[in-house]
Amino acid sequence: MELSVRDIDLLQRFQQLTPYNTSISERVRRTNFAESHRSAVWRLYALEARTKLNELGLPYGRKSKNVAPPRVEFSERDYLRGLFDADGSLGHSQGCPFISLATASTHVMAYLCSYAEKITGTKRNLRRNQRDGVYNVMYVTEAAQTLVAHLYYPGCLALKRKQTTAASIAEWARPVGSKPRPPRIQWTRAMDQVLLAAPTVAHAATELGYSFSACQGRRWKLLHGVVTTPD
Repeated sequence: MELSVRDIDLLQRFQQLTPYNTSISERVRRTNFAESHRSAVWRLYALEARTKLNELGLPYGRKSKNVAPPRVEFSERDYLRGLFDADGSLGHSQGCPFISLATASTHVMAYLCSYAEKITGTKRNLRRNQRDGVYNVMYVTEAAQTLVAHLYYPGCLALKRKQTTAASIAEWARPVGSKPRPPRIQWTRAMDQVLLAAPTVAHAATELGYSFSACQGRRWKLLHGVVTTPD
């Protein structure tokens, strides 16, 4: 496992917690981002340890697409924090907090979305992006604040710089006059039938209790085959 040398303290914690002989070394190499990048490498060679990791669900070799959560009982939020520490991002964008993870694994995406929905109440239905075939899972504002506080709790094992960012996210407050985005409408077959049967979009909006624009957009999708039309 290789990290920037500034994060070597985390590897040293791994070394203390792991009941096997491990080593930590440093190296300097050229990368796509720097002519001289100094990193720290933690190495674990014990066959017993590697076999246990594999049995828990960590595949050998290339694993970006087929890696999945452990197949046994495990600490869920600590597992997810590890993913965000390694491949995720958290911070502020345009004054609002966010937390995001890019993954090629459908298993990881589905697990994260299900777990985060239980914690934040925010539902995500994602597809791979067309550019590089990965899922980009992102939460913003209050949902991000709630999820970050849950994952990066005091005293947890994490990258210090991300713990610092998590603390700043906890202090965020929605600006005065800014209203949260209303929850996404979960359209049902019965609601679609109302949309199609109503004489006008305005009538459907009144009956369903949603905005004119939301009903207009859904009705257009139904009439143009973008979504399946109810029987």
